[in-house]
Amino acid sequence: MNALRTSSPVGCAAPPQARQPLRSTSAARHPGACGCGLPRRHGTARRVVLRRSQDDPKGDQLTKSIDAAGAGGSIVSPQVQLAIANLFKLLFGRLGIPLANPTPEDMNSLLGGALFLPLYKWFRETGPVFLLPTGPVSSFLVVSDRETIKHVLRGSDNPANDLYSKGLITEVSQYLFGVGFAVAQGEEWRVRRKAVGPALHRKYLEAMVGLTFAPAATLLADKLVSEIRAGGGKPIDIEQGFNQMTLDVIGKAVFNYEFDALTTESPIIQAVYTALKETESRTTDLIPYWKSPLLCKIAPRQRKAAAAVEEIRVVTEGLIRKCKEMVDEEEMAQASNEEEYLNQGDPSILRFLIAAREETTSTQLRDDLLSMLVAGHETTASALTWTSYLLAKNPKALAKATEEVDRVLGDRAEPTFDDYRELKYTLRCVCESMRLYPHPPVLIRRAVKDDPLPYGGGKYVARKGQDVILSIYNLHRSPEVWDDPDAFIPERFDPEGPIPNEQNTDFRYVPFSGGPRKCVGDQFALMEATVALAVLLKRIHLEPVEGFDPGMTTGATIHTRNGMFLRLSERAGRERAGGEQAATTAPVGA
Repeated sequence: MNALRTSSPVGCAAPPQARQPLRSTSAARHPGACGCGLPRRHGTARRVVLRRSQDDPKGDQLTKSIDAAGAGGSIVSPQVQLAIANLFKLLFGRLGIPLANPTPEDMNSLLGGALFLPLYKWFRETGPVFLLPTGPVSSFLVVSDRETIKHVLRGSDNPANDLYSKGLITEVSQYLFGVGFAVAQGEEWRVRRKAVGPALHRKYLEAMVGLTFAPAATLLADKLVSEIRAGGGKPIDIEQGFNQMTLDVIGKAVFNYEFDALTTESPIIQAVYTALKETESRTTDLIPYWKSPLLCKIAPRQRKAAAAVEEIRVVTEGLIRKCKEMVDEEEMAQASNEEEYLNQGDPSILRFLIAAREETTSTQLRDDLLSMLVAGHETTASALTWTSYLLAKNPKALAKATEEVDRVLGDRAEPTFDDYRELKYTLRCVCESMRLYPHPPVLIRRAVKDDPLPYGGGKYVARKGQDVILSIYNLHRSPEVWDDPDAFIPERFDPEGPIPNEQNTDFRYVPFSGGPRKCVGDQFALMEATVALAVLLKRIHLEPVEGFDPGMTTGATIHTRNGMFLRLSERAGRERAGGEQAATTAPVGA
């Protein structure tokens, strides 16, 4: 049987969408053949994370590069990486395992671009299992086969069949998440998962609809309507708005903390993005110099990242102290079912965990909550960005979703928890979007023992220490798994059937991972996205911008490269939040 070599870190490094004011298009024009006339979001080497239009006299003072935010790309050039890959092919090309055949353009995508795109190209060229060289004697094993993905995920931190761990993900994320359940492994992870899981109970999710999901979406809709009226027909970037909205939601839901990302500037918000970017950048560092405590003290990128993490932790620890003091002072009336406990004044997950009075340190609590903060913010923002894009590009699906929203909500501007359960087609639009643009597009696991893989009947073996990339993007677009895989067809998921997941699709569809380490917040994310989409569709019509390509790049999720600019218009006669009648307008840009 063929041995797969132990891998060195390599992966995706793309900047997370940074917080910035909603803006119309009046900045430097997007170059290239598309002719869309939109502002360029960032160059090939650096990304702008705070920016105003050129007609703002203070715009220059607010422009910052990703480098200024404390991030950077791989210290190894694509040309060097390509030479290393060719050396690996020379040394190990006779293993009998298909090898990726990278080009310089592919290496650019791997080192700071859309990692999943060359993986898809090689999947179509070489098949569902192949090696991606990362050094002269190291590689990633890339898997796109359904049965093998199911096998690996079910064998991750499974006490009955423990085959895989988080591995590389833990190494690059531990500086931020510490001992949080997102990166913890083995028994430590099982204990923390058991403690955190009950916090996301039904009463909590029901409360979140009215307390934060719908109000935050309404605030975003109000802001977009203001942009529509002031924009003079210019397309609007909705990606930044969704990132701001979901950060507000997760801050309130997890910490009972008001980020106010949609309305204010705050250093803590930039600190979150700086820390996220550093986590992503570490996965592409062929030389993991950040493992050296000395280099972390002197390297500018590491010092900026450390300062950002410290700022986040100071805020988080302050919230924990305050909440503990409140709990200690109160006579807490426990519900008959402790797992369904909900404090109406503060229904946050922080409050739930402290009220449960588990024996856990403030550090452990902080790291668990930071795990939820980052994961919950990124996933839903990306899902809403790509769902809006796909609906704008598919008028029939948009009309069907809008009709459902109007029918279910009636003359109300915001959905209730009961409404959510009736927004079946709208939810399937979100699900289908997450099939085409999964979040994240790849998962990474590390073999903890030699493991013969299902694909090839055991011919290929993941040796102990091998890092394995599970390409969810490839699985979700595989013609062997899906009919018309590149088409947006929400109806492929029966609106009257169960909400699609990895179990009821036999791992054809894996939007929130699977197995023991499946995302604990899957229902939270789907509910938040569906409620937000309903609020927006109730008031705003979406149209694509002719010739505009948003591009793609990889972070914790799939981000755009150029923003997500759409033509937005107020829907005629639709009510605004608070009962005011929306002005009737012609479609923006018509």
